[in-house]
Order: sequence, then C-alpha cells, then structure tokens
Amino acid sequence: MCGIAGVVALGNISEKLVSSIRSLEYRGYDSCGIAVINGSGKPSVRKNIGSVEEVSEKENFLDLHGNVGIAHTRWATHGGVTKLNSHPHSSCDGLFTVVHNGIISNYISLREKLEKKGHVFVSATDTESIAHLIEENYSKLKSVEKAFTATLKALDGTYAVALLTAHEPDRIYCARKESPLILGLGVEENYIGSDFNAFIENTKSAVILDDNEYAIVTHDGYVVKRISSGEMVVKQVLEIMWDSEMAQKGGFPHYMLKEIHEQPQVVRTAMNIEEDRLMKFAEAIADKPRLYLTGVGTTFYVAQFAQYYFSAYAGVTASLASSDEFKFMANVDDDVFVLAASQSGETYDTLSALRHAKAGGAVTGAIVNVMGSSMARTVDHLILQGSGPEICVISTKAALSQMVIMARLALRLGLLNGKLTAKDVKAREKELDAVPKGIEKILNEKSGFIHTIAKEQSHIPHWLYLGRGRYYPIARESALKMKEVAYVHAEGMPSGFLKHGTIALIDDNLNCVVFMPPEEDAELYKLTLSSAEEIRARNGYVLGVMSESKSPSKHLPFSETIILPKAPPFTAPFFEMVAAQLFSYFTATTLKRNVDRPRSLAKSVTVA
Repeated sequence: MCGIAGVVALGNISEKLVSSIRSLEYRGYDSCGIAVINGSGKPSVRKNIGSVEEVSEKENFLDLHGNVGIAHTRWATHGGVTKLNSHPHSSCDGLFTVVHNGIISNYISLREKLEKKGHVFVSATDTESIAHLIEENYSKLKSVEKAFTATLKALDGTYAVALLTAHEPDRIYCARKESPLILGLGVEENYIGSDFNAFIENTKSAVILDDNEYAIVTHDGYVVKRISSGEMVVKQVLEIMWDSEMAQKGGFPHYMLKEIHEQPQVVRTAMNIEEDRLMKFAEAIADKPRLYLTGVGTTFYVAQFAQYYFSAYAGVTASLASSDEFKFMANVDDDVFVLAASQSGETYDTLSALRHAKAGGAVTGAIVNVMGSSMARTVDHLILQGSGPEICVISTKAALSQMVIMARLALRLGLLNGKLTAKDVKAREKELDAVPKGIEKILNEKSGFIHTIAKEQSHIPHWLYLGRGRYYPIARESALKMKEVAYVHAEGMPSGFLKHGTIALIDDNLNCVVFMPPEEDAELYKLTLSSAEEIRARNGYVLGVMSESKSPSKHLPFSETIILPKAPPFTAPFFEMVAAQLFSYFTATTLKRNVDRPRSLAKSVTVA
C-alpha cells in the first residue's frame, strides 16, 4: 500500500530518489519523505503530508546531498495522515532510519517493551517500532547486520523494509516478507523499490527478493541472504520488458484516460498470447473436476465475468469466491483448480487465497500483469498478460485484458470438453480480433457524446448499474469505477433483481444505467429491456448502453442512449465496459476529482 525506494551511488542521489518516489506515488500519496546520508553522521530526514511534488518543494528535498538514501510514499494504515506519522522513522539516537510497507501485527507489544527500556516514540505507526528495535539490538550485538536480522525475526506480520544507518553509511539493508521489494542493478549505482517503476528510468536489470530474504546493497554490488540462517542466496537477474516512456502520460491529462486509450493495443497483446500457452493452461483446468475463480475488487468482477463465459462456452460451472473471503468459504483439495486474477501480482488477499488453496492440495493458476511478482512465482500455472504498466490507481486496461484472456480460455475449455468445435473457436477468435477497432471507434467517435451526458448528469448523487447474464459483472465493475474515481454512490446488480426491492429507490436523485445485450441475444435482450421499462414507468432516468442496430426501435425506454459499434454477443460486453469507463472518467473530471489518485485508495493493496 506504500512505495519504497532507495539509491546507492557514487554521486549525489537526491534527485534520483525524488524521481523514484514520484514514479511510485500511485502506491500511496497521503504523505512522503526521504532520508539521505553523506559520509559520517546521522541520516538527514525530511518528510511531510501531501504529494511528492508538494512535499519536495515544501521540505526542499533536492537540497539534501548524499550518495545513499531511502524514500517512501505513504498510504496510511497505522496512525493518521500527519507529518510525524510520515516515513522515514528514526531511532532515539537518530543513527537508524527505516521505511516500511506492510503491517507489523505485534507492534503494540514491541512498543510497550521498548518504552519500558527508555525508548521514546513520536508517531502512532507500527513502523517506528522497527527503528527502535534495531537500535536496541545493536546496543547488545554491536553489528548492524545481526541487529537487523534479529529485529526481523521479532516482527510478526508483513513487511518490506529498508534501513539506512550512520554505522555503515555506504549501504542499504532491506528485507521482505509478503510485501514486494526489488533490487535494480545499474553501473556503479544500485537501487531498491517496491516495483520496477522505482528505477526503470535508470536500469532494466532487476533482482526480486523472495519472502524471508534480506539484502545488503552498495553502489558496486549486492548480496542476498536468508533471514533465518544468514545463508547466501544466488538470485536470477531479470531484464524488465517495460520502458520508462510507457509509464508517462503521453500528452493525456490523466493516466486513466491514457490507459483507457491504450486498450486497443492491450487487447491485441492479449490476442497474441501463444496458442500453446493457452491450451496448456486450459488443460490444467480441465484436469480437475472442480474450479474456483477468485480475485478482489475489480479482479473479482473479472472472475465473475469468466464464470459466465466458462459456463456458456465451455459447459464448466465454476465456483466464485472473493479472495478476501476465500479461506472462509472455499473447500479445497487435490480435486480443485483455483484460478486468480491480479493486476499487480502482489494483492495480499489474493496471495493469501492462493496459499490457502495450495496448502489444501489444490492446483493454482493466475493471470497477472507484473512479471516476477509474488503471485507469478507462487502459482503452478501462469499467464502474463503483458498490458504494460498501469499507473492510475483505477484499473481499466489491465481488467479488460484479463477479461479477453478469460474469454479465450473459455473457448479452449469448450474445445477440450467437446462443447465447441475448432470452427466455433475460430469464429469467436475472429470476433475478438475485431475488438480493438471497435474500441478505437468508441474512443474516437463516442467520447464527446459520453462526456456531454456525464457533465449533464454529474449532479446525481446515486446510480444503479443494471445488467443481466454476462452484463451483470460489467454492471458491477462499472459501478465500482464510478465509486472509485468520482466518489459517487453507485450499485451494480442484476436487472432482474431490481423489482425485488430496489425499485423502491427510483426517484429524482437516482439514475440508472442499463447494459443492453445485442438484439440477436433475444431472451436476454427482452428481459433486460423489461427492467428498463419498469424504471421508466416510475419516471426514472435510464441511460441505455447498447450496440448499434440495423433497425433501431423509436420506442426504446431510455432517457438517453449511448450507441456503440455493432458487436456480436461474444464481444459486446467489452465495448459496453469501455463506454462505462469513459462515463466514470468524465463524471470525475466534471466533479474535479483527483482522477489518478483517488482518496483513500492505493494501487497495490499489499496489506490485510
């Protein structure tokens, strides 16, 4: 939920350090800080609440000089958003300074013990206990490395932690347990970061720390060891596929809009995933009699979308469980395949669900966007979606890519199960191949119209998003987007559910969005249309989202209609989701929301 960065070099690193946390700001942005050390003396710490740009200017980050430093951008978990609670945190003597991502579950007992020994705490965070405990251990062990590992062994919970100390001012100590941490390898300078974006401007060579490992990083090298034993670990060096330009706005006012516009290419990338990889993945699923689909937030709706497609095109009835509830409801054994979706590959709840599944004997698989992530290395079967960095906290392109991949997997499962023929699969794949051009048409021809409706209706405080069948998860995901980015109350539900109570809410303060299937999906079309009729009969506002029709009716029950390119039933939901993304985006900009950094949210939720 927070971003950690570190740089060790021969020259001054303050500018690179600030650039690193600016690139990580989507992970947390309520406060930030840096600590730099220059030769002997205590680390110099500057921090405050606000964005990286604001705090850097206020606290004069770039005036700090040193060749070793750590930095942090925060999403608050323990303690409010205050300067004192901002990271970095230091020991009483100021000789040890740390930044931390995760949750230390036993910090209260640690704090109480340390306070009895005379340590004075200045923040309400769990992180500060780490700095004081290192100081306490160093007073006994007289070794930074031994004090660091002794401290790590005493921590319960999750962490990625980096340490700067005056006792060894030429290096950074860092470690991870269930929270991501990566080393970046440069020329006479090395880096640490919560993800690749921390250092991708400077190097594409990376080493990924595994759980229960720590590293000592200097300007000319690094060593990785096991926390439990101090034994050295040989690590593979990865070459990052992304480049820094992919993480820039490219002329768009917000990353969210840029990433919505990247979706045609993202779908093309998903369509280029090799047939062998898809078939092997599908065969692994088909090999087990029971299937669970899981994710949380947006990826839960991706999983629900897959549930409908697996049923319709593969004849597979999959169980669906939100990953935060997975261990409380899923019965897993060696007859089960668990398929997860995650953009970051570091989502705590989904990692916990997969670990629970593996412990029960299940085979696991995942669709993930980040190579080398914890999830990518945890599961038995993996599809890397290759969507490129998604910087906006609100997921758009990653979710669409995952839905396309899920649809392609459904086709392979249908082929394996005998529900589909090779000809059927080829026909559906051809329809998917047309999706990028259809999205481009929406972006080029419909954005202005959608913007106009969003501006006109931005005063409405409540929205119902309604869909039936495979449009139900589209409705739920679209409602989530409105909540996340515009801070407008929205609820997604099956359109058939409306008349069982919720229709009582229809009034001037509540608008409805209805996702219509194509007319050739006749039964679903008629059922969804009847729900729209029920709303209009009560003088409710209905925004219809639907495909172009050859013979459009003049009597459709919509207050306004967003007409999208003609699409077959297999691909129409993708277009309707893109339209809803634009609607949420334009509502948010009309309301002057912080689009890329919505309040209280963070990109990669790595805490429980």
